[in-house]
Amino acid sequence: MTQNTLYRPNPAVAGVIGWPIAHSQSPMLHRFWLEACQINGDYSRFPVHPSHLEQSIKALPALGFRGVNVTVPHKQAVIPFLDSIDPLAEKAGAVNIVSVEEDGHLKGYNSDIPGFMEALQTPMQHQGEGLRKAFIIGAGGAARAVALGLTAAGFTCQIVNRNPEKARALARDIGALRGDLDFHSLEDNREPEFLLQDGELGLIVNATTLGMTGQPPLDISLAKVDSRTLVYDVVYAPLETPLLKAAKARGLKTIDGMSMLIGQGAVAFEIFYGCKPPRDQDQALRALLTSRK
Repeated sequence: MTQNTLYRPNPAVAGVIGWPIAHSQSPMLHRFWLEACQINGDYSRFPVHPSHLEQSIKALPALGFRGVNVTVPHKQAVIPFLDSIDPLAEKAGAVNIVSVEEDGHLKGYNSDIPGFMEALQTPMQHQGEGLRKAFIIGAGGAARAVALGLTAAGFTCQIVNRNPEKARALARDIGALRGDLDFHSLEDNREPEFLLQDGELGLIVNATTLGMTGQPPLDISLAKVDSRTLVYDVVYAPLETPLLKAAKARGLKTIDGMSMLIGQGAVAFEIFYGCKPPRDQDQALRALLTSRK
């Protein structure tokens, strides 16, 4: 038996771990691509309590997994249990993909940054000459990935969080790498004044779990937000969060969390199964995902 057969056997099995995890639509997404690529494999949800994270991760090679996606609350906590992480994950300080390599080693990746930025390529291409401004709500692993992606794309970012010290720490860490970051308390910014000049691109991002099924809504007002602002919510269950509903009521353009889910999922799929997913079928995939509640 070769090492490849030992640690990456067929059928190719992967999954997603988190706590909670029942809301995850990743299995439907990956099974859609597995069928389209005619791959003998599967992808499932696994509820992993934080106290069982180390045991679960270290068991992946023996169980024959190709790897797992990692979601809240494990994206940062999983790092000490890995053999290595790639440079983007190291910079992000968070891992959302754990791959079982051919020698059985566990390697961490971060696809949240490219997944998040994918949906912004068109607005950025159509933008005139002007500043790019972002108002990021959150200070966890997702917010760090968002801030890294946006600052690399030339955005000046404000980080807002219920705990201003966490916002300060994130602004300091990212600012040391990129610059152009500021931080504020969410309590003092529940009605942000977000004004844009002609040619500027403005973005409000919810990078928290607020608004997710089973979680309270994000409590901010968009009353003073410029009508040209784009509102992006990384939450995809429900697809139309209270934030996006409020944004649409104000006539603002929106991007839902399904865009990021598909974008980051495509990176994971290729790592797990060695095949690029058919992105020309994104509309059919989105229709499938939105039809299942």
